[in-house]
Amino acid sequence: MADARTRLDQPRYDRRRFVPNIDPEAFGNWTERVARFLGTGRYLIFQSVVVVAWICWNLFAPKSWEFDPWDPTRFIFLTLVLSLQASYSAPLILLAQNRQDDRDRINLDADRDEAKASKADLEYLARELAAVRMALGEVATRDFIRGELARMVAEVDGRAKDGKKAKRKDAETDAEAEL
Repeated sequence: MADARTRLDQPRYDRRRFVPNIDPEAFGNWTERVARFLGTGRYLIFQSVVVVAWICWNLFAPKSWEFDPWDPTRFIFLTLVLSLQASYSAPLILLAQNRQDDRDRINLDADRDEAKASKADLEYLARELAAVRMALGEVATRDFIRGELARMVAEVDGRAKDGKKAKRKDAETDAEAEL
């Protein structure tokens, strides 16, 4: 009684489509291969040879053997073929360029994320280095310890001299008292 469908916005079963099921990735790879071939010197030479052969055939062949004998200029069919080739190659090239733009965009996003991570790492290291420098600022350095030791030696020497003077005074006071 109750339908097991979870999504009510979708039909219960697939409708028959009369469009062939084409893998977009495979079609995209094919268009890139075609676009890559259309941009080669081999293709330009091949197309130039075909056009020159077509022109020569239509100029020197008997009238009944020409590709378009009904045309007085004898090159309308060649123009039609070249226009057809251009009308198919332009969208294929644009499709290949769009796919390359998508790949470039993905690479740019990955580079941007990597740059953000690198910047965060660099900022962390800069903070850690600053903390180490501040901690080292609180640590006694060799010059500081030498200065403190020299001051303490001077203080001890001063006390020792004061102590000797005090003993002398005590001894003099004792000697005077005995007299």
